[in-house]
Amino acid sequence: MTKDQPMKATARRSTSNAFTHRVDIRNHQLTADEPPEHGGDDDGPSPQELLAASLASCTAVTMEMYAKRKGWDIGPVEVECEYAPAERGCPTHFRLVLRIPSGCTEEQVQSLRVIAAKCPIHRTLDGEAIFEERLELVEPATA
Repeated sequence: MTKDQPMKATARRSTSNAFTHRVDIRNHQLTADEPPEHGGDDDGPSPQELLAASLASCTAVTMEMYAKRKGWDIGPVEVECEYAPAERGCPTHFRLVLRIPSGCTEEQVQSLRVIAAKCPIHRTLDGEAIFEERLELVEPATA
């Protein structure tokens, strides 16, 4: 995938349960579902949980890529993300915990903190988004 190609994910219902969907991304597949308290079968993380996973993993990868470019052998980092979806009149609140090895220097700690907020998912969530939607009518699949 080149930088100019848009990223694409396609979700399709994968069972008779209306909420379990197979998501195709490049050569990968994952399952998204809702927990039982929301009417799902809990066959996979919810879309909301996948959003938290995207932010946590993107932040961790961005920090490790930055450290590698700087030639810092800091070891693995861990990022925990919790968030409460927005309610009317209130913004969405993300809470990130960045865990880095205790042997990092003060310069490394400060630099990693700054770069963590610059990961692509963080920037996307922090900025404005434009949504283009198109509705297509398709024939139901036959069994």
